[in-house]
Amino acid sequence: MGKTLFDKVWDSHVVDQLEDGLDILYIDKHLIHEVTSPQAFAVLKDKKIPVFRPKQIVATADHNVPTLNQHLPIKDELSRNQVAQLRKNCDEHNIELYGLGHPYQGIVHVIGPELGITQPGMTMVCGDSHTSTHGAFGSIAFGIGTSQVAQVFASQCLLVSKPKSMRITVNGKLKKGVHPKDVILYIIAQLGTDSGTGYFVEYAGEVFENMSMEGRMTVCNMSIEMGARGGMIAPDQTTFDYMKGREFAPSDEELEDKIKHWQSLPSDTDAVFDKEYSFDADDIGPMITYGTNPGMGIGVQEKIPSSQNESFQKSLAYMGFDQGDTLKGLPINYVFIGSCTNSRIEDFRVASDYIKGKKKAKNVNALIVPGSQQVAKQIQDEGLGTIFEEAGFEIRQPGCSACLAMNDDKIPAGEYCVSTSNRNFEGRQGPGARTILASPLTAVAAAIEGKIVDITQS
Repeated sequence: MGKTLFDKVWDSHVVDQLEDGLDILYIDKHLIHEVTSPQAFAVLKDKKIPVFRPKQIVATADHNVPTLNQHLPIKDELSRNQVAQLRKNCDEHNIELYGLGHPYQGIVHVIGPELGITQPGMTMVCGDSHTSTHGAFGSIAFGIGTSQVAQVFASQCLLVSKPKSMRITVNGKLKKGVHPKDVILYIIAQLGTDSGTGYFVEYAGEVFENMSMEGRMTVCNMSIEMGARGGMIAPDQTTFDYMKGREFAPSDEELEDKIKHWQSLPSDTDAVFDKEYSFDADDIGPMITYGTNPGMGIGVQEKIPSSQNESFQKSLAYMGFDQGDTLKGLPINYVFIGSCTNSRIEDFRVASDYIKGKKKAKNVNALIVPGSQQVAKQIQDEGLGTIFEEAGFEIRQPGCSACLAMNDDKIPAGEYCVSTSNRNFEGRQGPGARTILASPLTAVAAAIEGKIVDITQS
């Protein structure tokens, strides 16, 4: 029986197998940021254990950082202390840090791929659930807890049980106006937020084969929202082309040798998965969420379904919606385009193409937050910044921003925000804030119109 992509990468990184079914898994790259690393560093200090392989660690500041005036001291004391502690810890342990002011600073799951740090066939971890983003390259990437962060610091390994395998296949051609974010929101809406629990997902089929690397990252990023440990897409020519010329990617003969290995990673034709699902691209339209988890999604033209489930009713009450409502035409006052899900240059090209020559609605506050300093530079170099500013959008500096209420960029209580981020939990973007997840195209259209619209009809 053949092996899956997941099996090939996992099995090649197993250092030892224990009798209780746990594997000692070697980790190629460990990504850290200011929020989940301080406690792990404290454990090392308490036990007088050094960082085993500091060169395999990449650090950045992203969650708590302000997106205005990053050259000034951070006003919030907690955020300021966390960022300062990250620098101190990295200095003490000889770890490379892309902190504020560094040309490589940005959201941890944006800078890894754009710098060529993320590569096919790797194992990667981070104290952040959306580490699954890096699986777009055919790597095994997943989020870990603080105690596990300390474990990797100390040994460059993890003690873990091997997840089961799932394959989700989407064939056909996406309709105009339907983007990768819509695809993953559709899948989660169909399968549910616990459908992936205990599994690692491989995405296969024509839709993913035809996606850009940015699109694949968006899909893998949200694998965690269906409960999966992570998501993967087999490396192919699109992957190899993306890798070329990246700062820390292999080059010349080394790259060619790597590609020969990477070409062996896709699942064998006779590989067997523990669970499989298939969908038709023609069934997918522009998606939005109406509730307080990413599985509560519908097409823009559809009505909110009915359910007597108590948590369902509670979710609708929080959002101010009723069963049978349609959200098309719903007035909104906030739009956020950013986060580790949708803050890459492709996302901003899509948004700027739509708004060129238009003005945002007067009632809308619209934030453009690049995922990294490099993306911020591309926005200006390509003239996108001028387009956004002339349309009335506000461009911020790189950071996690309004994805989560851990920094200054919060949405006021009771307000609706059409967001390109990954979670719409109660209070996720600020106490009482109401989040509607959408693609960058649907989000930017809402900013222009001041309400939710069906982009396929505009």
